[in-house]
Amino acid sequence: MKFGVSTFVTDDGIRPAALGRALEERGFGALFLAEHTHIPVKRESPWPGGDELPRMYYRTLDPFVVLSAVASVTERLRLGTGIALVIQRDPIVLAKEVASLDLISGGRAVLGVGAGWNREEMRNHGTEPKTRMRLLRERVLAVKELWTKDEAEFHGEFVDFDPVFMYPKPVQDPHPPVLIGGGGPTTADRVVEFGDGWLPLYGRNTDALAEQIADVRERAGRHVPVTMFGAPGRPEVLEELAAAGVDEVLFNLKTDAEADTLRRLDRLAELL
Repeated sequence: MKFGVSTFVTDDGIRPAALGRALEERGFGALFLAEHTHIPVKRESPWPGGDELPRMYYRTLDPFVVLSAVASVTERLRLGTGIALVIQRDPIVLAKEVASLDLISGGRAVLGVGAGWNREEMRNHGTEPKTRMRLLRERVLAVKELWTKDEAEFHGEFVDFDPVFMYPKPVQDPHPPVLIGGGGPTTADRVVEFGDGWLPLYGRNTDALAEQIADVRERAGRHVPVTMFGAPGRPEVLEELAAAGVDEVLFNLKTDAEADTLRRLDRLAELL
């Protein structure tokens, strides 16, 4: 398996350049960043992780700004989103952001996508929660058209534009991989239709993981890469995930100051 880190980069934690250097120096292969543009003060949507929403959700930096900074001080580290909230992003702007990151990094961008859980947040962006999965599908498909066509166009229920020029194009051929986040009953449908890989969250339906991976790969008729997001750094967990068919593990890295972060990375690096 390959190994990377998933985390929130905030204004009160380790700085992007220091984090990127530390990861590459210790042999990690990837950095995946969470995203929230903001958190509405009046909260109604329950956080899947418990009652109290952690501070890091309120203070995240823009993932593409962070990943660009990391790209400038690394050479091998893959640079991903885990997840980009596509339903809160203009697809033309998103296509340009990821393609630009892929270009300046020499072909290291990865786009992990999802529809999110915070209904108040998405409504602030003009997104109707009930139709967000259909919106996610169209925006991802539109992004792929923009990446791969000289004169791209898209005509759907939510996304509609006539032929356009959009550059730069990504370095990777045919484009940066799009990993579909989630573990719900319809996630496999999205992976098979428009995903290049699956990005499940550790701890949700893990008991059935091997069966789910086998089902996705059988339905797709190909080896669908599986990147496990937010895994704990324990040897028995890695053995379990390897047996289930996981290709890459992203260790959950707590958001903290530089010194504490480096100590945690040292401990995680012992597992590589």
